Amino acid sequence: MQFCANKLDKKDFFGKSDPFMVFYRSNEDGTFTICHKTEVVKNTLNPVWQSFTIPVRALCNGDFDRTIKVEVYDWDRDGSHDFIGEFTTSYRELARGQSQFNVYEVVNIKKKMKKKKYVNSGTVTLLSFSVESECTFLDYIKGGTQINFTVAIDFTASNGNPSQSTSLHYMNPYQMNAYAMALKAVGEIIQDYDSDKMFPALGFGAKLPPDGRVSHEFPLNGNMENPYCNGIEGILEAYHQSLKTVQLYGPTNFAPIVNHVARYAAAVQDGSQYFVLLIITDGVISDMAQTKEAIVNGAKLPMSIIIVGVGQAEFDAMVELDGDDIRISSRGKLAERDIVQFVPFRDYMDRTGNHVLSMARLAKDVLAEIPDQFISYMKSRGIKPNPSPPPYTPPGHTQHTQI
Repeated sequence: MQFCANKLDKKDFFGKSDPFMVFYRSNEDGTFTICHKTEVVKNTLNPVWQSFTIPVRALCNGDFDRTIKVEVYDWDRDGSHDFIGEFTTSYRELARGQSQFNVYEVVNIKKKMKKKKYVNSGTVTLLSFSVESECTFLDYIKGGTQINFTVAIDFTASNGNPSQSTSLHYMNPYQMNAYAMALKAVGEIIQDYDSDKMFPALGFGAKLPPDGRVSHEFPLNGNMENPYCNGIEGILEAYHQSLKTVQLYGPTNFAPIVNHVARYAAAVQDGSQYFVLLIITDGVISDMAQTKEAIVNGAKLPMSIIIVGVGQAEFDAMVELDGDDIRISSRGKLAERDIVQFVPFRDYMDRTGNHVLSMARLAKDVLAEIPDQFISYMKSRGIKPNPSPPPYTPPGHTQHTQI
């Protein structure tokens, strides 16, 4: 909604007033809780405030007739803001939109008591009001949106020789290595959002047989035409197999893998599919500039990237890619949304060796940002969820409806 005011009281000795408004939700017990503060408009008695968005829950707790109190103040640098006046309204009144009903007299009770001729301290007018329902991640899933899960594994030499127990790729017959654990932790949850459970699994940074060429996007199952593995177990099996056939090499390039998934995401931008790329890596990235560019381009597409760092390396570059503190940019172009989530695996290793717990915590943190990233894409493209299908009834059962 957006408001403006007219002929507010002049409060400043030099110049006019610097008005701002404070909105309060009324509570069950008659007290008021602040729920929104507008910006200050400097030196005017006729301010036009910027429009703002607020959850209906915050404004009136979903009760359309509950009182909403609004106070108007003149801002002062020292924090002793002067009270100009107040008015009350309700969601139901505001919902009428711009009309004569939504012009409010701003009243200062103290002034009114003192001065017989007092009319008001100005008026506040509602300029616009609109309501939209926020769709949730689950609304889209119910409406049939599929999550496509792709995994990419780091096969660079810095992981150490897989046949030695110090290697991050070491195949201990009694215990999963960090790569397998990270993959299983994230994959087992995300697989339930994908109906066919067929996942492309890729590797990067290795020399491939027979000629030893270096590849930064090779299928773990060795099949270029069909890199899909059946379920998380299928990915783990392909991962173990490729460790026996490829030679760990380098450098650590992310861009080819990111662009690989982006090509698929670019082909379906109607909201029916969303792509999540899980990159598991031991570290220091070699193609930072290209990867940033790939991520900035990917931010326009229905995709998210999860990076899990394994081993003891410095992961500074990954934190930069994560973009939580500073939004990532490439050649002066800012990513239009944050699509990368990075976590270091070592932060989740349970001292007691309880891997079930550490995997659950890892999955929770890694997947926490996906629904919001997903929603930010759908909203930016104006895509609404499809209506969910009627509940499933097994054949032979008729639904009994109560009259």
